[in-house]
Amino acid sequence: MFILGLTGGVGSGKTAASNFFEDKGIVVVDADVVAREVVEPGTDGLRQIIDHFGSEIILPDGSLDRASLRTLIFNHPASKQKLESILHP
Repeated sequence: MFILGLTGGVGSGKTAASNFFEDKGIVVVDADVVAREVVEPGTDGLRQIIDHFGSEIILPDGSLDRASLRTLIFNHPASKQKLESILHP
């Protein structure tokens, strides 16, 4: 099996490249998509985040307030480590 990692900065063409691979029938695992799926309402990941960080990081529709969580974790390195331990056990 051949595995290829696709990285790059904003606007570098990652989406265009992954779309090209998908069009050729190649399986693409998009880490951005997976990162959103693991914190969808009702998931264990979101429940653990709420248990640790509190319900103030939840939007009225029950989804994760990513901006609030981002501010919190980038201002507190220990919080970032905790979030990583929840999402990447």
